[in-house]
Amino acid sequence: MPEPTLDRRVVLSTAPNMRDLGGLPVAGGVFASGQVFRSASLAELSDADRRAVSDLGVGTVYDLRTEDEWAAEPDRLPESTRLVHLDVLADGKLSVAAVIGKLRGAPGAVNELLGDGAVQQMLTESYRDFIRLPSALAAYRDLFLGLADPARDGAALFHCTAGKDRTGWAAASLLMLFGADEETVHADYLQTNDDLLPAFAPLIEAAAAQGVDPELLKAAFGVQASYLDATLEEIEARYGTLEGYFSRGLSLDDETLVALRERFVA
Repeated sequence: MPEPTLDRRVVLSTAPNMRDLGGLPVAGGVFASGQVFRSASLAELSDADRRAVSDLGVGTVYDLRTEDEWAAEPDRLPESTRLVHLDVLADGKLSVAAVIGKLRGAPGAVNELLGDGAVQQMLTESYRDFIRLPSALAAYRDLFLGLADPARDGAALFHCTAGKDRTGWAAASLLMLFGADEETVHADYLQTNDDLLPAFAPLIEAAAAQGVDPELLKAAFGVQASYLDATLEEIEARYGTLEGYFSRGLSLDDETLVALRERFVA
C-alpha cells in the first residue's frame, strides 16, 4: 500500500487531519494539487491558522456537519471564504458524533452506548446512510456540483467534525470517480488514523480519567477499511455500480462528471 506523503499534509495547530488531495494518482494523471482539501472541523481556527487557510487560496468551504453541530461550533473562516452547509445526516438517527458529545454531560453513558461492538456497528450503519439517506444524496450531489461549478473561484475544502467519515466518503468517492485504484483510496482514507488520533490524545486521556473506556474512543475516532466496504456494498445493492451511484443516486449528468475530471485531473 502506498505510504501517505508528508507534503500532502497541511499542519495546522487548531484544525487536525487536514490534507491536500493533490498528487494522488488517478486514471490519466494525478489529482491536481492545491485545488481540494479535506479536514476536521474549522470551528477553532486560530488567527494564524485562518491566515494559513487563506494563503492556501481556499475560496469555498463545504461543511458536512449536522445543523446542531455547526450551530453549536460554527466555523471560524477567513472573511473572504464562502461557507456552504451540506447536512449529510439530516435524515439520520443517533450518530457516533452525538454520543461523543455526551462526554461533557454524561461521560459514563459513552461506555454503555459504544461498548460491545456498538461503535463499529454505528459507524458501519453511518457509512450505509451515506448512500441510502435522502439528505446524504442531496448533500453529496450539491458538493460535487459545487466542486464542478466553473463560477467557483479558488480552492475548495470540505470537512465534518473529525474529518474522517462524512469527509472520508467525500474524498474516497471523488478519488474513485477519477479512477484511483483501491490502494490509493485506502491509503488516503486510512491516513486519518495517523493524523487524527494523536490530536485527540488529550481528550481521550481526560475522558479515561472520568471512567470512559479509552479503547472505545480510539475506535470512535479511527477508521477501518470495512467502513468503506459498507458503502460500496450499499451502492452495489441499490445502483449496481459506482457509475450508477453518481448518475442515478446523485443525479449527476455526464457534463458535470466530465467537468469534474477536467478541473481536477492533471
